[in-house]
This record gives sequence, C-alpha cells and structure tokens, in this order.
Amino acid sequence: MAIKKTTTTQQGFNAIDAYHRVESVQVSKEAMTFQVRSYKDNSGLPHFADASFNCAYDIAGSNPISQAYNYLKTLEEFSSGIDC
Repeated sequence: MAIKKTTTTQQGFNAIDAYHRVESVQVSKEAMTFQVRSYKDNSGLPHFADASFNCAYDIAGSNPISQAYNYLKTLEEFSSGIDC
C-alpha cells in the first residue's frame, strides 16, 4: 500500500509518480505517529524525503496503517494522490 503522486523535492526536482509509503507506525491509546518516506518508485531504493505525522487512532477502526493512509488523504499535500 502506498500513495503515488508527483511531488517536488526539497532540491527543486520534480519526482513524477513518486511512491510515498507509510513506515514506522507507533500507536498509543488514542493517537499514532508515523513516518512517510518518498521514493522514486516502488523499488524501495533510497528514499529522497521523509516526514513525520501524528493523528488520532481508533482502536475499533481498521488497522493502523490503513488509518494512516486515510489520514494522509485528508491533507492537501496527498489529496491528489492515487492508491497503489
């Protein structure tokens, strides 16, 4: 599971159809923290960006990774992305 979307790197390069993957999910009672790493493609070789996010966690909801992706899709930065 990942989100595919074109993004501009911190160095100013366009990464067309970059692969953004949720990693390192940490869950507490009502919240979770996770990393999103961005890759050129789904090979997983080396990432060019990473960011941390925090959001609410619903213990009765879907698995934490699905909840993380659903949260990302509410953010302007990832709203135009495509599930892959």
